[in-house]
Amino acid sequence: MEQNSYDIVHCHTPIAAMCTRLACRKARKQGTKVFYTAHGFHFYKGAPLKNWLLYYPVEWLCAHFTDVLITINREDYQLAQKHMHAKRVEYVPGVGIDADKFANTQVDRAEKRREIGIPADAVMILSVGELNENKNHQTVLRALAEIDDPSLHYAIAGNGSLKEKLEELACSLGIGDRFHLLGYRRDIAELNKSADLYILPSIREGLNVSLMEAMSAGLPVICSDIRGNRDLMEHDSAGFRYPTFDVTVLIERIKDVVQGIKTKRFEVQGVERMVAYRTDTIQEKILELYGMR
Repeated sequence: MEQNSYDIVHCHTPIAAMCTRLACRKARKQGTKVFYTAHGFHFYKGAPLKNWLLYYPVEWLCAHFTDVLITINREDYQLAQKHMHAKRVEYVPGVGIDADKFANTQVDRAEKRREIGIPADAVMILSVGELNENKNHQTVLRALAEIDDPSLHYAIAGNGSLKEKLEELACSLGIGDRFHLLGYRRDIAELNKSADLYILPSIREGLNVSLMEAMSAGLPVICSDIRGNRDLMEHDSAGFRYPTFDVTVLIERIKDVVQGIKTKRFEVQGVERMVAYRTDTIQEKILELYGMR
């Protein structure tokens, strides 16, 4: 099949995409095609009203200057199909992950845990992400304090403005000795292989890469019941979702998974689910869109 020849501009992130699409209006008249990947609209079911007032009008306007609007989760895709008047609206599940790296990484679990201060026989719970309000790590801390199981240790890989507040909260809850802030890390694959459970408690996500990496590593996961996470996680042997701020339900989810881990009854099936999110799979979809086939 003969491919058409034209220039392509592909933009990401709301502000950069707004500026780019407005700047490319003249170029589009000369044949340039403008692509925009929305990594999670700031307006979504349950979003604050200000998000709808600020971001929705901008996205709606700029969609008129967009040849292909790519969404990475199904909720955004349905919204864009209905309300965004781009020439084409497409669904591509994420930007791709190196699933093989996270599945096949080898690590000395005892040594890695010793490095980050977690006992070899502990149940290591891991989160990866910036220390900010959106990531909602305090919910996990409150749940662990209620469970009061000294074998549970919680580690977060990431930096952010809430570092001191999270440390203070952990100490006030009596779990400071079981809370580990690891800072920025380059060994996420090794940390996943050293952990027993992954938790993503975020308030908002588009399609979270760290969750997919944890699933590729074979970890059971618990995640907030939000857009994007629903695409990846069902209530099955890969893990559970829970209402974002419901500490009581999160406690039950953690207990269920930890009990399964300790009795070796928990057989994770998230790895197979990640085939559709591999980098090579996503790249092929994007190339097909570039060819406008």
